[in-house]
Amino acid sequence: MGQKVHPYGFRVGTLYGWQSNWFAGKHYAEQLHEDIAVRGFIKKKLYHAGISKVIIERTGDKLVANIYTARPGILIGKRGAEIDILRDDLKQFSSRDIFINVKEIRKAELDAQLVAENIATQLERRVAFRRAMKKAMIATMKFGAEGIRLQCSGRLGGAEMGRREWYREGRVPLHTLRAEVDYGLAEARTTYGIVGVKCWIFKGEVGDKELRKGPLSHDAPGEVPGPGPGR
Repeated sequence: MGQKVHPYGFRVGTLYGWQSNWFAGKHYAEQLHEDIAVRGFIKKKLYHAGISKVIIERTGDKLVANIYTARPGILIGKRGAEIDILRDDLKQFSSRDIFINVKEIRKAELDAQLVAENIATQLERRVAFRRAMKKAMIATMKFGAEGIRLQCSGRLGGAEMGRREWYREGRVPLHTLRAEVDYGLAEARTTYGIVGVKCWIFKGEVGDKELRKGPLSHDAPGEVPGPGPGR
């Protein structure tokens, strides 16, 4: 089962918390589509800022978007100018008061989503996929990961027939619920077509004491509050 299900969704409630935190009655579908639109807009507009995830919270008439990024300076801008522009852009998706918190990811090499996006960017620049994958694996293991698995699928190297290749270093236990496994998916739009990039990073197992305390905080090691105040 661990081979098929999403590694994050498999551990929600035991190891990880939800990425949308709010309660809704008959407006559930409306708010769900709002979340999808907000996340999609932020990722598309600020793809170059290295955004890993967006945690959305709703309380009363407020919508708080916690953006985890490896490049907070690009997102915040000079004196918070870019944050103000982003907040105004997000008003088209929700009638609530929108607040944005920027949180920095200091170790991008341990974030599976950022690793996958980095490899995808290199593939678009015509870097050999094996070279990009092995370079990412070395960097991730150097920063303290216990295991990493990378997979590329598509017309690799411009081949006529699509195929799938993967490499692994260390161990990545997908079936173990207490194992802190991060997962990321990205697409590289090459001249030969789309190449999918998947990344699994095993950061270690969580002890019984930590599990009893509830799901881990989204501010995992390597992620710290950014310099910009919540707006």
